[in-house]
Parts: sequence; C-alpha cells; structure tokens
Amino acid sequence: MKNFQKLLELAAKLRSPTGCPWDRKQTIRSLAESLEEESDEVLSAIRKGDDANLEEELGDLLFNIVMIAQIAAEEKKFRMSGVLRKIEQKIIARHSWVFGKDRRKVKTADDALRLWRENKNKISAAKISRVEKARKKSGEK
Repeated sequence: MKNFQKLLELAAKLRSPTGCPWDRKQTIRSLAESLEEESDEVLSAIRKGDDANLEEELGDLLFNIVMIAQIAAEEKKFRMSGVLRKIEQKIIARHSWVFGKDRRKVKTADDALRLWRENKNKISAAKISRVEKARKKSGEK
C-alpha cells in the first residue's frame, strides 16, 4: 500500500502547478488513447510470455488509471478511494462461494464461473430495479 500511495502522490505532483505542463494539460478523454495503447502492450507481453516486459507494461497501465482517477478527483467526479471501494465490493459480491453463503456449491472452475455469472446477473438486475424504482418515484418515464 505504501508504494501505491507513492504512485498517487506522484500523479498529484505531476498535475500540480509545480509539476509537468504536459501532464497538467491531460484530460480523462485525452488519456483514453494512452490507456488503449498501454492495454495493447500488456496483451502483447502476455501473448509473448514476456514476463519482464509484462511487469513494466502493467505499471504503465496502472499509472494511466491513477492519472485518470487523479483528474477525476480534481474535477470532483470521484476519488481513487471510491474506485478501490467499489471494486472490492464487486469482487466480494461476485465471489459468494469464497466470501459468502455459497461455500459448498463450488468444486470446479466451471462451477465458479457459473456462479460468478449468476451473481453478476443478480447484481445487474438489482441495479436496474433500483433505477426503475427511482424513476417511478420521481415521476420520470
């Protein structure tokens, strides 16, 4: 966690008035191309089995994500802490056989994938239902 915090601080410094003009100029949208390029480089390293390059490319991809979250925080859209909290909640909810009541239901990887998909679908349906209820309550169609 200490290294991750340093990475967050590095992004904040680059975006600060005493940081880098190029980094300060970036927007979430402008970083989309870089995010795609870095994702492609990660995939390439995986396909080649190039672990040394994969380590480097994962870092590049992670830093793109950190920079996007930094910009979002500056724009008061969301913070990295929210990103981390939401992914933690999602992973736990979708892995009910590890963290919940379905422990005895999963014996194989196929069982895990089936239950993961079921959990994902239940969560998606619940989100849609909440949105529909909110619309009805507000009088929206």
